[in-house]
Amino acid sequence: MSRDEVADVAVSVGLGALAGFCVLTLCVSGDGGPLFTDGGLHAWSVAHRPDVAVSLARGLTATGTGPLPYALAVLAGIVAVRPPRHRLLAAGLAVLCLASGQAVRYGVMTLVARARPSRADWRTHASGWAFPSGHTTTAALAAGLLVLAICLRGPRGRTLFASAVGCWGVLVGLTRVYLGVHWFTDVAGGWLLSVGWLGLWVCAMAWWLPDRFLTGPANTPIESTEDHAPQDPGRGGRSHPA
Repeated sequence: MSRDEVADVAVSVGLGALAGFCVLTLCVSGDGGPLFTDGGLHAWSVAHRPDVAVSLARGLTATGTGPLPYALAVLAGIVAVRPPRHRLLAAGLAVLCLASGQAVRYGVMTLVARARPSRADWRTHASGWAFPSGHTTTAALAAGLLVLAICLRGPRGRTLFASAVGCWGVLVGLTRVYLGVHWFTDVAGGWLLSVGWLGLWVCAMAWWLPDRFLTGPANTPIESTEDHAPQDPGRGGRSHPA
């Protein structure tokens, strides 16, 4: 795909996801209660929580915050860019994408001020308002950055690596519902916001970054002037005196 095609696809996906996020935000901004399948999924989670599953979910949900998502963003920048001298800047752009997405999420969370499910159903620590889920947004943004980098420049077997990273990003969000600290629509909001934000960033990078940022300057071989020097026909093609 050309750069213009990548930008067109990215902005279309991004704006579509953000439109869905805005609609969902308006829905949860009413009374703040459970919507759609929220109540059913919450009730199922509360009724199916053996100790082993809760421990695994706590361990997985803990990876959706703290230094790990930022480490994955840095890795995404390093993987996506070929020239070594550009990798530091690429890592910085990936971290900026993640941090700015978190800032947008925090702003929406503060404005919507949606209450979480009952504290009696919690099986892990949580703070702040519910919508959109912070762990979900952070993990999805970090996973999306790394998946894009793997697909762009990954080694053989990239499908397996990208699938594993994508599953991690999705599962972190689901653990928030399973542990009782978020409604499912909080998690869906985090996914939509992440896809929309990534789409806008990919579009911006496709428009503004020069080709050499990803691939480096073209390697133009220097041809030997001796090999292509004019030959004297009278010398039988030899370039030195007979």
